[in-house]
Amino acid sequence: MTKRPILASLLLLSSALVAPATLAQSADPAPAGPDPVADAASPDEAAPDEEADVSIPGGANQEIVVTGRYTPNIVRATPEVVSVLSSADIARTGEGDISGSLQRVTGLSVVGGGFVYVRGLGDRYSLALLNGSPLPSPEPLKRVVPLDIFPTNVIDSTLVQKSYSANFPGEFGGGVINLTTKATPRETFLTLSGGIGWDSETTNQLGYTYYGSDTDWTGFDDGTRDIPPLLQAALDSGKPILEGADFSQDDLEAIQMQLVNAETTLLQQNNHIPINWSAGLTGGTTIQLPGGELGIIATAGISNKWRTRDTLQQTSLNQDLSGDPQTSYNRVVTDNRIVVNGLLGFGLEMGEHKLRWTNLYIRDTLKQARLALGTDRNQSDRDIMKQDTAWYERQLINTQFVGEFQFDALKLDLRGAYANSQREAPYERSFTYVRTNLPPEQDPVGDRFVNDLGGNRGDASIAFSDLNENLWSGGADLSYEVAPRVSATVGYAYSDTHRVSERRSFLFRATDLPLAVQQLRPDYLLSDATIQLYDITLIETSAQDGSAAFDAKLRTHAGYGQIQAELMPSVNINAGVRYETAKQTVAPVDLFGTGIGDSLATNLNNDYWLPAVTLTWEAAPDMQVRLNGSKTIARPQFRELIEQIYQDPESNRLFRGNRSLTDSELWNAEARYEWYFARDQRLTAAAFYKSIDKPIEAYTSVSDSSINTSFANAPKATLYGGEIELQKYFPMNSLSDAPFWQSRRMVLIGNYTYTQSEIQVREGDKTVINGVEHDASNFFFDGAPLTGQSDHLVNVQIGLEDQDRLSQQTLLLTYASPRVTSRGPSGQPDLKEKPGIQLDFVARQGLMLGGKEVELKFEARNLTGRTYKEVQEAGDNRIYFNRYKLGRTFSLSASLKF
Repeated sequence: MTKRPILASLLLLSSALVAPATLAQSADPAPAGPDPVADAASPDEAAPDEEADVSIPGGANQEIVVTGRYTPNIVRATPEVVSVLSSADIARTGEGDISGSLQRVTGLSVVGGGFVYVRGLGDRYSLALLNGSPLPSPEPLKRVVPLDIFPTNVIDSTLVQKSYSANFPGEFGGGVINLTTKATPRETFLTLSGGIGWDSETTNQLGYTYYGSDTDWTGFDDGTRDIPPLLQAALDSGKPILEGADFSQDDLEAIQMQLVNAETTLLQQNNHIPINWSAGLTGGTTIQLPGGELGIIATAGISNKWRTRDTLQQTSLNQDLSGDPQTSYNRVVTDNRIVVNGLLGFGLEMGEHKLRWTNLYIRDTLKQARLALGTDRNQSDRDIMKQDTAWYERQLINTQFVGEFQFDALKLDLRGAYANSQREAPYERSFTYVRTNLPPEQDPVGDRFVNDLGGNRGDASIAFSDLNENLWSGGADLSYEVAPRVSATVGYAYSDTHRVSERRSFLFRATDLPLAVQQLRPDYLLSDATIQLYDITLIETSAQDGSAAFDAKLRTHAGYGQIQAELMPSVNINAGVRYETAKQTVAPVDLFGTGIGDSLATNLNNDYWLPAVTLTWEAAPDMQVRLNGSKTIARPQFRELIEQIYQDPESNRLFRGNRSLTDSELWNAEARYEWYFARDQRLTAAAFYKSIDKPIEAYTSVSDSSINTSFANAPKATLYGGEIELQKYFPMNSLSDAPFWQSRRMVLIGNYTYTQSEIQVREGDKTVINGVEHDASNFFFDGAPLTGQSDHLVNVQIGLEDQDRLSQQTLLLTYASPRVTSRGPSGQPDLKEKPGIQLDFVARQGLMLGGKEVELKFEARNLTGRTYKEVQEAGDNRIYFNRYKLGRTFSLSASLKF
């Protein structure tokens, strides 16, 4: 593999950049102080009050209620199959974002940084809620919000419900993940925190970056990347930015002159990538009022993290993957990720009535620099060098109101929320330089990298993209206790999502550039002088296929009824049905008046009856058995319905949607055994089965050396498996009479999930792609697994903790077996990701310093130094779509509580 110093020597630059010392801490520490630790008392004893709220729709009819207190064995108390991560559980894992914590939950895996797969089903089958309300996504290729944007310092608890109940939205194929933000405090407090971190593959190592703006380290641009006025006027004109389309060469030259922006153009080498760092502030108080109390909580945090990946990326056109790869690139990617977050919450309690108003702000910025050197067999023996710079801003603003009103046997829940997500990517720049390696008599610059801006020996491009999504949601739930141990709930839910996405891309073109100019570095190649002297012009490529913009909407109305009752002593039922209507429209935006749009639009208008029933039998005072059956759905995501090609700059892949995709329908069944042998200690085992009609699967093709991914409905699929979980504490006072061991215990938490899935393709089965019917066997193999499904998932936590004060030391092991990421192109083997084994160590220690509570935390991640691999394999032949070494990371943080 080409080493980074070799790539560095190929950079066309005059000096290396020394970047600001910025960084990101992987976890914001929880407030210091002793953790509430339960003893080995009976599971039915009352729990100490702990601020770990779980807020869900229809909560008035559940054991978990809106703003209800966390109680022991909450997994047992709920009428459905759930897993709950309290703030103490999250702190034990030490993760800095919620997606990292969730990968420790039974049957869950995290793919692509922040997308959660439940029991091997892709992110499209998982539903994410915040305090019971839906969330918009800032991702162009997803309608599901990535959970890695949620720092743990704003989340109080996370509930994962795997069995469907009618109070949740119908898009519940694999399960729901409900995040509950921090509740209002019971006492006044103020906590300061900060940390630093080190990555063995990144920190103080060679990487690449670019200057950008003076304020990049904050995650906010200072205006350097604002769209220039002339370009903005041209974008708003309703005309493609092409010479002759109401734009003269002088007009295009003037626009280009404003695009000269060396701060976003010049990739620079940094031999000492900075350390990671984070800082946070959290405070809260309670104000006593006549007849009640008002709680206020606020938190703010920032983290700055660097990551360099030295990757190998290949493709092949041969079915058996034999011979040399079609393309092979060694690409070094340096990401600087800055996350800024803030939360302001108000809680008012007046007797049995509770009101909560929560406001959340998250800004997740990625500053990316990439340098690649490789070959393409379409271009004979040439060496190709590619340079990319990018800036991706993801932002989520959410405000929501929840009210819980209790009138003896009658309870009313009200909720309303507004959320806005945005993604902006200004000045996505890409440059390609070519070295022919021909002798001087055939090419006088054959031993040098050149860019003629003609497309044959190099090119240059720039793009501006913007995504804006608004989501309004609301609901009401009315519950009435019709008889002792019998309660009924009726509810209504509404959501309205509207996304507008636009990406305008351009090529710089020239003819007959002098050889001396072709060898210039990027900022000189597109300088004022070269643009004027050599008639470099601007061509809008997004005008060619109408893929510049799309408009998408999804509106749902739902009503449900649910009854929870004791049928006979020790036998309980939770049964309900949901009627849900949804209208989903996705259409290209006709920016240039070409008439496209209507013929390429998708209109899905469906309604469903979605029944669900869970039967719980208390076989013994500490044992119970659950049986669940339900019907759920999964809808295609917005970008998957756009027929035009879309290039995802973050994965270097082309995506083409399919306007003929339809909803998937799932029938779900589960049987579960639970043994609660002591407080917070349990053994559970479950078996599950899902039958999926028309699952949506990704498939891949290769054309002209470019990787293309699209989507289609497979005929059918089944998924089945089992899981087992154990949580056990072992008192350590029997080991020794020494005071050190008297209050300590060993913690053992482990879970294992086995999953099998297969796509079913029979002779005569069809799939429809953009209005054309095809044999399904052309795209899917009978018996192939669903994308994203690992056969084996293993999580183990082994640790020591003190029951009297904060002192924890925990080893965490995670393993996921290989899983398919996409169907292989043209009969080739599938693309498979190999996550492998990850071993982490987290230590937390509380102490008193100057009368103040202090928490110290040490984290060591990826101690095994695993390598990430996404591969195709046929016998001994192997093609790496992505391979890079993951660094070992070490971090130290501290928090001070006043």
